[in-house]
Amino acid sequence: MGRIFVVELDGRSYRCKYCGTHLALPVDLVSRSFHCHSGKAYLFNNVVNITIGALEEKMMLSGMHTVADIFCCCCGQIIGWKYEAAHEKSQKYRVGKFVLESGRIVDEVDLSTEGFIDTHSGMSYGDVA
Repeated sequence: MGRIFVVELDGRSYRCKYCGTHLALPVDLVSRSFHCHSGKAYLFNNVVNITIGALEEKMMLSGMHTVADIFCCCCGQIIGWKYEAAHEKSQKYRVGKFVLESGRIVDEVDLSTEGFIDTHSGMSYGDVA
């Protein structure tokens, strides 16, 4: 496995709830009207510091889509998905965009009150793959 280089975003940003890694800027937020199995989700034009999983065909409320789960590159937690293809013409605007689940991210402004959840308690950084 290669070395991980993390992009630090300037200004206010959305971050991973689990480790605080920068993920997206408010300027890239397209919509707050998305939903996932655990609640609210946000659609973004651009997201950084992620790894992308395998492609899957999924039937969603808006129809059939080809999507890939996205993971935080630092802690490995699933944080949302990327739209790779839409089968219905009215949904093509989603292709290439990212959905971050609101329960898995924090707004940088909220960091002072929420903190981060330690998903690797009892492990040193050398133990994290």
